[in-house]
Amino acid sequence: MMKQMIRLTQLLVAANLLATTAWGHGAEGEVPEANRPPNIVVIMADDLGMMDLHCYGNERLDTPALDQFAAEGMRFTDAYAAGPVCSPTRAAMMTGQAPARLHLTNHAPGHKDGFAPEGLDLQEAESVRNLSLSYVTVAERLSAAGYATAHIGKWHLSYVSPDDKDGPTEPELRPDKQGFDINIGGCFRGGPPSYFAPYRIPTLEAKQEGEYLPERLADEAIAFIREKRDGPFYLNWWPYSVHYPMEAREELIEKYRKREGPGIKNPVYAAMIEAMDTEIGRFLKALEEAGLDDNTLVIFKSDNGGYDGDNRPLRGFKGMLYEGGVRIPWMVRWPGHVEAGSRCETPVISMDCYPTLLEVAGLEPTPDQPVDGVSLTPLLTQTGEFGRDALYIHYPNYAFHQQNRLGGMVREGDYKLIKRYGGGPLELYHLGNDIGETKNLAKQSPEIAARLEKKLEEWLKQTGAKMPVRVPAK
Repeated sequence: MMKQMIRLTQLLVAANLLATTAWGHGAEGEVPEANRPPNIVVIMADDLGMMDLHCYGNERLDTPALDQFAAEGMRFTDAYAAGPVCSPTRAAMMTGQAPARLHLTNHAPGHKDGFAPEGLDLQEAESVRNLSLSYVTVAERLSAAGYATAHIGKWHLSYVSPDDKDGPTEPELRPDKQGFDINIGGCFRGGPPSYFAPYRIPTLEAKQEGEYLPERLADEAIAFIREKRDGPFYLNWWPYSVHYPMEAREELIEKYRKREGPGIKNPVYAAMIEAMDTEIGRFLKALEEAGLDDNTLVIFKSDNGGYDGDNRPLRGFKGMLYEGGVRIPWMVRWPGHVEAGSRCETPVISMDCYPTLLEVAGLEPTPDQPVDGVSLTPLLTQTGEFGRDALYIHYPNYAFHQQNRLGGMVREGDYKLIKRYGGGPLELYHLGNDIGETKNLAKQSPEIAARLEKKLEEWLKQTGAKMPVRVPAK
């Protein structure tokens, strides 16, 4: 019933906008360009660490397209994923809600409820493995407001357990059931079986033998914006790159074999990054050629920290609460609104995408659906106040590599606290002086540690977070 009421509200909002604003369709079905709301493109790479781009300091990697993108927009230096693995972050971006609130805190399918690695006595928290249709996604809001919508690439929010006989099937949870008119490549898979055709992705059939997935997805993204150039449109382009399996064209791999060393830990991974950059560059050129770049907000970000790259000076990697697992590259280009070559050091997080896109499109918050994110428009336009004093991440699950400890973190100003749910000392770091998290200040500054621990505990209660439990005694 609540879902139907929300849907009705969406339709009324859309009808009101079309009736009362100047960007409604004219007699020819076109939107007057001067009054057209901005097109929106979100490109979210997979497993790309903050140090995996030249413009973020890795001089051994060639990423000219994204370097140029950064020069034309705003680069965030302190951007965070909503979780240190992919599915939670993707759900957070689509709903504006923290994974802790969604109870979708691990990558799908993850482990069975009650899982604990051998030798450990702490069972991970219960976790939802897909994004329920009960949530109103940002795609549903934009679609109801007249945007043409498309999802291209990885989804990883539709996994359904073979044991679940009463719930929806996996196809019923794909992007085309969550507000997207078009779904190309989105399904339950966290990574493609192959980056070269045949891909064995159920929602993407190869057009020619041996085609390369990043090129094919870029072709589809370009075709969409050309077809919908009369706008407005919302494109969710989530490349599978640079997730496993590690595959790229041999000539590019050879290029990075010659550069292997600090900054290049895996030549194939480096080749995949440059290949992705090339396709993003081709897309941005097509956007310009179509005359759309001046009225298009483009966001580029990653879903979590890097896994196969050299994350230094950051500590840790994907699946961990250290900066290497949760700090991500994040850049925004929006001509006329975002100053070219600007830089923002304010901490931001994945949930912020949802209210940002709604505000950019002129839409009110979704009724009866809490939003944990904060609109970034004051930061993007460098006007107004950004109303958040701290951000939080909750990861009560074991990552696929099982090298992490279950815990939560809070970032307030330059201070970051990590609390391990299985017990043990608090970890407090001053990231302004110690981005590598090498010096634990918890004993030196116990008042700060205690205050941040209390804030984290209050936030966990407020979001209704699921928590790990001790293994029952035998």
